[in-house]
Amino acid sequence: MMEKNAKIYVAGHRGMVGSAIVRELERQGYTNIITRTHKELDLTRQDAVEAFFAAEKPEYVFLAAAKVGGIVANESALADFMYENMILEMNVVHSAWQNGCKKLEFLGSSCIYPRMAPQPMPESCLLTGELEKTNEAYALAKISGLKYCEFLNRQYGTDYISVMPTNLYGPNDNYHPTHSHVLPALIRRFHEAKVEGKEYVTCWGDGSPLREFLYVDDLANLCVFLMNNYSGNETVNAGTGKELTIKELTELVAKVVGYTGEIRWDPSKPNGTPRKLLDVSKATALGWTYRTELEEGIRLSYEDFLHNPMRAER
Repeated sequence: MMEKNAKIYVAGHRGMVGSAIVRELERQGYTNIITRTHKELDLTRQDAVEAFFAAEKPEYVFLAAAKVGGIVANESALADFMYENMILEMNVVHSAWQNGCKKLEFLGSSCIYPRMAPQPMPESCLLTGELEKTNEAYALAKISGLKYCEFLNRQYGTDYISVMPTNLYGPNDNYHPTHSHVLPALIRRFHEAKVEGKEYVTCWGDGSPLREFLYVDDLANLCVFLMNNYSGNETVNAGTGKELTIKELTELVAKVVGYTGEIRWDPSKPNGTPRKLLDVSKATALGWTYRTELEEGIRLSYEDFLHNPMRAER
């Protein structure tokens, strides 16, 4: 268990996941949280990361920093996504080990699992099949990070764990029109359509893919829970165990936002992976379950979007 005054470094604290972890730590009474902005510490620079860890010596690390984006961003910057994610996570994990970090938690993504993995996807299906091509570079970087944690555990006896979340959404999300994930992109699109009085909105694909969504504050709660209650080489899936089609999601977002026009589909655009449901029985067996239902989470996310309009420009 982490002491309330333990020195805890949250890498990526300005992102959606990192900021949620900071909120959860503060809510639970942790008082010695270390953060650095990208300007203060570029995690892709090995010398800077080594100097930071040597000076600060954090006891616990939540590695939530990453270069992230939706289908368009992933497909158009394959090399960037692989290089930046791989180098920053290796720098952080390696420096944590060199400086005696008691425990590190690595945040990955469900895209690490094979495109045609068994559904729901258990942690054990990792590396049993071909990855989804649209986010292969990001997935390979995340697989490397979690495997490096595992190999440090096996070779040096460290206590480094990894968590693989399903699709996330919530406060401090990225609502960029082309570089965001599906749910925040839909929030922005339907909000703008409502404001501009558009008669219809066109969405990518045919609406058939199945997806699972987890509210980011629920993920943060699990992250702190696992840091205090789990050790092991195998990753832990983070999700709700519930799924819906993109068409159903689109209709739900339109309802929450208050858009009443027509929804059209463009099947010439990619659908992505047909289905991505996580097997969350491991987290459940450890004693954790999610709290926020999807419609309520979308409502909270839309409120965040309305009160923080600058986020739409990222």
